Amino acid sequence: MYRLLIVDDEEIITNSLYEVFHRLMSDSLDICRAYSARGALDWLSRTRIDIVLTDIRMPGMNGLELTQEIRSFWPRCRIVFLTGFSEFDYAYQAIQMPNARYLLKTEGYDKVSQTVEDVVQELNRELRFEQLAEKSREQTDALALISQGDYFRHFLQESSAMNGRREELVRDFEELNIVLSPNAPVLLALGRVSYKADTGYAGRSKVVAAVRRIWSSFMSEQTRSIGVVDKQGDMLWFIQPTPDAGEKFNQHLLRYLEGTLELVQEACLASLQAAISFTVNGALCEWEEVTLRYERLRRLQQSRIGDGLSMILIDRAEESEADVLKEGTSIDYKIAMLEAHLEGGKASEFLEELEALASKLLHGCCGSVQKTIEGYYAIALVLLSYMNRMGLHGQLGEYGKLMRLDDHGSMKDAFVYLRETAQTVFRYKNKDERDRASQVIERICQFIEEHLDEDLSLVRLAELHYFNPSYLSRFFKQEFGMNVSEYIDKCRLRKAKELLRNHEMKVRDVASAVGYEAAHSFTRFFKKMTGLTPQEYRDNLI
Repeated sequence: MYRLLIVDDEEIITNSLYEVFHRLMSDSLDICRAYSARGALDWLSRTRIDIVLTDIRMPGMNGLELTQEIRSFWPRCRIVFLTGFSEFDYAYQAIQMPNARYLLKTEGYDKVSQTVEDVVQELNRELRFEQLAEKSREQTDALALISQGDYFRHFLQESSAMNGRREELVRDFEELNIVLSPNAPVLLALGRVSYKADTGYAGRSKVVAAVRRIWSSFMSEQTRSIGVVDKQGDMLWFIQPTPDAGEKFNQHLLRYLEGTLELVQEACLASLQAAISFTVNGALCEWEEVTLRYERLRRLQQSRIGDGLSMILIDRAEESEADVLKEGTSIDYKIAMLEAHLEGGKASEFLEELEALASKLLHGCCGSVQKTIEGYYAIALVLLSYMNRMGLHGQLGEYGKLMRLDDHGSMKDAFVYLRETAQTVFRYKNKDERDRASQVIERICQFIEEHLDEDLSLVRLAELHYFNPSYLSRFFKQEFGMNVSEYIDKCRLRKAKELLRNHEMKVRDVASAVGYEAAHSFTRFFKKMTGLTPQEYRDNLI
């Protein structure tokens, strides 16, 4: 979903345009409004803005000056200048700006709405894979990409070992043609693609290559980055601002990244029919801290709700909270894969991996009985640890046999028991995720119902409930069956009907109580929803 910001110091114009676009394009646009350039800057610092519809002449900062600020926040943002002044100088300056259009207010709402629709179609075209691929930078050759991937996968295992060895890091980066600076901090973004169930290895490789091209197309303007596939099959990017990025951009880096990742997600959906979720560090870190930061991202990625949706999760925890990751223990690669599948809720992958590992252990392929016993307990510990962390031990009945191998008739029986326990854990895990989703939706709905007279934009709701706006929109519709805006309208209508029963209360006060600053706007909304004006509805109650 794209985000439109309407800016005009004349409130009646701003509100009227807001209502027009809310009525015509609320399904495709998240619509925001500001009554000054200062108010617009607040929106720009809070969330990605795709289209700005702005007056040129405003007190304090005019629309042309505002555009310069917009470019520093969101370089891809489209500008539509809307003014009552037809002087040539204004039009000439506006026309010279990239991705900008110029309209006169006298051209009417139809022309304005058509122009915005044209801009939306233009943005849609840019999301198509073919055009993104054409605009993408030339990729590093395959051999260099493989070498860099191998290097960073090894680096992820113990980056702390590079502490005090910066010269070696510099030499490695130079020899492998790594575009990042070993002397500057780095940001990590972990991406997980939701593949179709029947996608094989070759199909996944093609999707990964396509995601790389899409990423490069969007992220090459203000940042430089390198992406690798980690041992769990997820994509991890190492990101730094470009050397010529200004201080303002560096301060805005995380918000820029969050907004641009939304576009990457939209492009993946449009071009590949694949959803991709991102988990991002909340701050730049030194190269020696990469392992700890990566492990934290990987665990946060597993805790997502709304499976199959394009989530963006920002890790805003204090650095000290990551210290608990130092206590992790090293286990066999296959056990690590089982743990990752369990955390990620991938039941079929977990059971398939478990079956393969059990077969090797039971048939003596691992060398000894002791190794088979060690393998059993390693798997049992993965399950037991997860059950304890998720509070499932009280719901699964008897699970004490997990750590009592002698209670099983044979090793084969023991591994069958592990499989049955895992299946039970997955059943409860899925139920728990559904319960958590329901709680989140209930909390959002309650907030909306209790704050109908306040700003209920997607951006604000997302900020209050720690979501990304686009993800909140998709998640709410998936879980509740309607758009957030539809639910807000229903709540406002229900509340308005209730207040109109009080004949002492003026219509304009009812309008204000349900979030409408202007009574005439409320009247239009009410009539659209009921076929009656508020006064006609009230009269029918007598």
